[in-house]
Amino acid sequence: MQHKPLDGIRILELGGYISAPYASSLLCALGAEVVKVEKPGTGEDFRRHKNDRSPYFIQYNAGKRSLAVDLKNPEGVALVKALVPRFDVVLENLRAGKLAAMGLGPEECRAQRPDLVYASVTGFGNGGPLARRPAYDTIGQSFGGLYSLLGDADAPQLSGTILADLITGVSTATGILAALVGRNATGAGQHVETSVMEAVSTLTADAVSQYFEDGGQDPSRESRHPQAQNFCLKTASGEDIAIHLSSSEKFWHCLLEAMGRHDLGEDPRFATYPERERNYFALVEVVEAEFLTRPATEWEKRLTDADVPFAPVLTMSGVMSHPQTQWLELFEPENNGVSLLRPPWRFAGIRPGREGVAPRVGQHTREIAGEVYDGARVEELLAAGVLFAGDWH
Repeated sequence: MQHKPLDGIRILELGGYISAPYASSLLCALGAEVVKVEKPGTGEDFRRHKNDRSPYFIQYNAGKRSLAVDLKNPEGVALVKALVPRFDVVLENLRAGKLAAMGLGPEECRAQRPDLVYASVTGFGNGGPLARRPAYDTIGQSFGGLYSLLGDADAPQLSGTILADLITGVSTATGILAALVGRNATGAGQHVETSVMEAVSTLTADAVSQYFEDGGQDPSRESRHPQAQNFCLKTASGEDIAIHLSSSEKFWHCLLEAMGRHDLGEDPRFATYPERERNYFALVEVVEAEFLTRPATEWEKRLTDADVPFAPVLTMSGVMSHPQTQWLELFEPENNGVSLLRPPWRFAGIRPGREGVAPRVGQHTREIAGEVYDGARVEELLAAGVLFAGDWH
């Protein structure tokens, strides 16, 4: 059986939706035990009143354990505080300062365990003019510049997926891993902080560079295409193909070979990369017209034989069924109508699996609370509504 790098690490997650749960799901797949703290009854809102049957909840929470506790009750807070010394990481993505107001902030928790890694995810950080504002994915993409970058000039538009939440999850997981490595070296824990706005900035590094190269002109969806020399092309059979040439003269001539259009290499508008960059939109019209003359299968063979960097434009079903995806083992086999996405790393040639199912609300409340309280006290808190255990006895 493969050794998972985070075997023995325990994470206490206080939060919901995607940014923190996605981070801990990655760490869970690497071997960490993750205990998810939820409100009694309906649990985390992302369950959407479907308990353990919500595909969204399953994707970000499979393999975790559920502790349902009322954090509005001081006795619930006391239980969580008592559990802290048994965990290596506390991860939270509530509004800035909310847990500290409950007595579960970084200082209070690290007082319980000095080598604790306490990770906080907020919308905009814990200071500044936006510190108290809520931030869902849309807000993060908008404030981070993605909607302007992914839309045409003066015509921003919504993107098709949750780029801000997902990159925040990856950034959070990276910060936690770095803190754990640091703890291993020094023996000291620390408070790791990131925010949706900070995480989104990692997706805009190229656009920032382009902003300065273009003399302070704001980039938009099409403004980088002349530099990248990339194309998204409709074929005669209706399928689409994407091509990326960059500044390489080699790949430009490879494309000419694939199209059988060596004459374009002698056209003064396209003879050199700087000319192709200046006349990019004229080149697009020529290449688009050429690709409409042959079906996708013929273009794929021609582009492959000529060594042109290209890809079919895949839908999600196309991605999931593609032979390369299957070779990489990116997804778990479908279970209960959901295929879980495995983490994007392999160790000794093996990709960690996503074992386990999503927990029902409070499924593990008794056993987790039983780590610090005796059975009678746990039953007393259950009866008082401070704890919730669903149908488990």
